[in-house]
Amino acid sequence: MVFQKLKKFFEYEAAGGIVLAIAAIAAMIVANSPLNHWYESFIHAPVVVQVGNLIIDKDAHHWINDGLMAVFFFLVGLELKREVLIGELSNIKQIILPAAAAIGGMIVPALVYVAFNHNNPDYLAGWAIPAATDIAFAIGILSLLGSRVPNSLKIFLVSIAIFDDIGAILIIALFYTSDLSLLSLAVAGICLPFLYLLNKRNVTAITPYLFFGIIMWIAVLKSGVHATLAGVLLALFIPMVNTDDPEHSPLEDLEHDLHGTVAFAILPLFAFANAGISLQGAGFAQLFHSVPFGIAAGLFIGKQVGIMLMTWGIIKAGMASLPSGTNFKQIYGVSLLCGVGFTMSLFISGLAFGGVTEGFDPRLGIILGSIISGVVGYTVLKYTLKEEASTGITAIDLTKS
Repeated sequence: MVFQKLKKFFEYEAAGGIVLAIAAIAAMIVANSPLNHWYESFIHAPVVVQVGNLIIDKDAHHWINDGLMAVFFFLVGLELKREVLIGELSNIKQIILPAAAAIGGMIVPALVYVAFNHNNPDYLAGWAIPAATDIAFAIGILSLLGSRVPNSLKIFLVSIAIFDDIGAILIIALFYTSDLSLLSLAVAGICLPFLYLLNKRNVTAITPYLFFGIIMWIAVLKSGVHATLAGVLLALFIPMVNTDDPEHSPLEDLEHDLHGTVAFAILPLFAFANAGISLQGAGFAQLFHSVPFGIAAGLFIGKQVGIMLMTWGIIKAGMASLPSGTNFKQIYGVSLLCGVGFTMSLFISGLAFGGVTEGFDPRLGIILGSIISGVVGYTVLKYTLKEEASTGITAIDLTKS
């Protein structure tokens, strides 16, 4: 009975977001309790891997952020490739609106943050923190509204998040890279032709890809470029089609196998390791510091303004139309949900400030902005969807068209 209930819960669309929220809340509780010393010992525990002269000496926090999150980005890469080949990004007409909305939803939050922090060059490193969207949380909140949500609205949100992920990958690669090691980059580059040959020869066994992927991850880790980008590169070479068995796609099978591990293990562990904010001594002065306040304002205000301006502009220009069965009120609700930046914002925050700050904690702004965006977004959508139902307007189900 208990097993069946657990199985049913994990199959629930919002389950990933719920588990993520529980992990974040648990981290906050532990970090502000007598167990805080245990929490600090856990995230700073040294973990050393050595093979001959090759040594990787990191604490648990870095292994989670650089290692396990590479698996998350690998999954993101798989999803992006599938969407480009056979999904929502395969049709140019379907991608104009969410692509424009995502661009607006990255640029305006960054500008809002810069407006609060332009006087201090050291703080400007955090400009990209409010540009991110946490797809697990956003979809989880949307799923809480049940069958009243039009499929086209879900697709619109997912499409925005996909472009948001692409933007985050580019931002990390271009703006959050330390001193480069050309030798390490060369080693990573040597792996790419081998991965290409595996793909061209239609090698469908995953082990050879993982072998070169691990070498590439180590090389990228040592190069100064963030190691998670190796996960994205590896995903691009995983074959979509198995010519010997067309009914089974290596990419889709791997994506399916990884989804549960990422959603219910890797992301919650990341949230637990990164959301443990000690509130000891925290007050309005710290909360209203320009960095956390700028992040919160960027997530809550910048996201909705950027997405709505771009959406309205593209539609008024006749370049695209609203998703079937939706209206601007519902699009506004989705724009608010995109302000839930949690996982990706925490990730970029670690890159921007290295987890070492004085007088402020950027995570306060991330959590505050994400909570407000999620609550207000849910409320707006609940009201507008109820309004649609009361007027007898039925959303079009794209799965039946």
